[in-house]
Amino acid sequence: MEILIYVLLFVLLGLGALFVIPRSNSKGKGDAAHLGGSGKVYDVTAYVEEHPGGDAILNNAGDNSTEGFFGPQHGTRVFDIIEDFCIGRLKD
Repeated sequence: MEILIYVLLFVLLGLGALFVIPRSNSKGKGDAAHLGGSGKVYDVTAYVEEHPGGDAILNNAGDNSTEGFFGPQHGTRVFDIIEDFCIGRLKD
């Protein structure tokens, strides 16, 4: 029984690391040219309730959120799911 608890704890710690460890930029994802710098528009309304940072996601709502998006608070997962919320691009 103790072994099962240790294995479960190890797995949970590993999964938790996926949210904390910053993503490598080796594929070009996660940089300003890929997201905010490209003029993409995101509607994250459906995600607000799930956002681990609470209402912080609303700090730049309706405006350029690029600066608030990038930082140590976002782990790998955010770069994988953000494109699901892309609704278009700004015109030049």
